[in-house]
Amino acid sequence: MNKKTILVLGGGGYVGCNLVRKLLKKNYQVIVYDLFLYKKNVLIDLLDNENLKLVKGDIRDLNKLETFLENTDIIIHLACISNDPSYELNPNLGKDINFNCFPKLINKIKKFNIKQFIYASSSSVYGVKEEDSVTEDLKAEPITDYSKFKLECEEILLNESAKFNKTIIRPATVCGYSERQRLDVIVNILTNHAYFNKKIIIHGGDQLRPNIHIDDMSESYLEVINNADACNKEIFNVGDENHSVNKLAEMVNSSCPDAKLIREKVVDQRSYKISSDKIFNKIGFKTKKTISDAINDLVKAFETKTLINTFDDDGYYNIKIIKQNLKSLLNDQ
Repeated sequence: MNKKTILVLGGGGYVGCNLVRKLLKKNYQVIVYDLFLYKKNVLIDLLDNENLKLVKGDIRDLNKLETFLENTDIIIHLACISNDPSYELNPNLGKDINFNCFPKLINKIKKFNIKQFIYASSSSVYGVKEEDSVTEDLKAEPITDYSKFKLECEEILLNESAKFNKTIIRPATVCGYSERQRLDVIVNILTNHAYFNKKIIIHGGDQLRPNIHIDDMSESYLEVINNADACNKEIFNVGDENHSVNKLAEMVNSSCPDAKLIREKVVDQRSYKISSDKIFNKIGFKTKKTISDAINDLVKAFETKTLINTFDDDGYYNIKIIKQNLKSLLNDQ
C-alpha cells in the first residue's frame, strides 16, 4: 500500500510543526508549505527524513502551490494571519491571505485527485453566546473580520460540489509547548509571566475561555484523517473544558507557586465557551491531556532553557512578526 501524502498549509506554525511530527511518526509523507516567518529553522532536525519536504511558499502563490498538488491525497489548511490583533494590522492584507485566496485554492484543487480537505477555522465564529453549551448547530455570529472570513471560508468549502471529503475544525485556544512557540495566548502568557516575573495578572477573572493542549489539538486532526468518511461535511468544535480565567490562573499558580496573583477590574467580562461533545460522539475523539499538563510543559521548557528570551524574542509574538514583515507581505499581493 502506498503511503498517503499530506500537504500541510501552514505546517511551520505553532500547531503545524507539532502536527507534522505526529504525521511523520504515523509514516505519512508530508509536504509542509509555509512562509516560515516566525521561526526559519523549524523542523530542520527532520531534513534527513525521506518522508518530509519543506517548501517555503505563500498561500496566495497558487501557481507554486499547484506544483505540489498532483500527488497529494490530503490537505490540512492551517495557514492564516492568526488572531484579531495581527489581522487588524492591515485588514486588506488579512482578508487577502485569510479569505481572498481560499476560493481560488478550492477551485485549483478540483483538477487533482485530492481525497480529503480539513480546514482549521476558529471557535470565535460563534461570537458571544449566552447558551451554557455552545454546539455546532448554533448560529455563528462572528464579531470581528478575522472570524467573519473564517466562517465564509467554511461556507465555501461545505458548499463545494467536488467529491473530496470536507471537514471543518473549530479549535479552542491552543496552549502548551511547541517548537514554534507562541507566548501571546492566554495560558502561555500567564505561565510566562508567572515563571519569570513572579506575577499572574488577571483582568476580570470570571470570563470563560475554551483552551486545548497542543498535543490534543494535533491528535484531533489525526482522528479526522482516520475517520474521513464519517467526518465528511462535518463541523467539529475541538477543545477541553471551558475554564474561567480565574481557574486558569490558579492552575498556573500551582505550577509556579512563587508567583503572586494580581486581580484587575475590566469592563468587558464576555465569556467564550464551546462544547466538544459532537466529535466524541461521532468518532470517539476526546482530549487526553489537561491544561495543567500544558502549563507544566511550558515550565519545563523555561527551566531547561529550551525557551529563552521570552519577552525580548519577537518570534514568540505573532503581531510583532507580522508588523516586521508587513511591507514584504504587501509587496507579494
